[in-house]
Amino acid sequence: MEEIKDSIIIKSAETDEELCGRGYVHCTAWQEAYRGIVCDGYLDTMTVEATTARARNFPDNTLVAKDGDRVVGFAVYSHSRDEDLKDAGEVDAIYVLSEYYGRKVGYRLMNEAISRLSEYDTFFVWVFEKNERAIDFYHKYGFEFDGCKKEWTLGTPVTIVRMVMKRE
Repeated sequence: MEEIKDSIIIKSAETDEELCGRGYVHCTAWQEAYRGIVCDGYLDTMTVEATTARARNFPDNTLVAKDGDRVVGFAVYSHSRDEDLKDAGEVDAIYVLSEYYGRKVGYRLMNEAISRLSEYDTFFVWVFEKNERAIDFYHKYGFEFDGCKKEWTLGTPVTIVRMVMKRE
């Protein structure tokens, strides 16, 4: 468990309340961060109930950032799901409520996810091509574009790009 300033802690999600918190952060963070990137119609149909159900269905490898009893961020990490990058760790998701931006919560979540993928020297994330805030975050952390792109349809087509980092 890693201590963060302001008494925020990073830990594995272990309780239903923490998974509910992950669901809340997932829905809220998408609606806060992705306006203008993802179709508003898609974002407006997202519900905390649906993202909480997803959190409960896929609880493994989930970290939460907690401020007291409140979940304010989360990260999900795993072994690579990409056929062309098999021997790598993937940070599948990392989200923080906007009111906690600038408090190093995302950075600490990333540190812990990478430390739990210690068997790997290569790590990657997929990010919306137009998500400049996230791209800046990943660049500062040491990730670089590797040229891989995918199209998703979330109401309208959006492009995601892969960023890769090698442990030094």
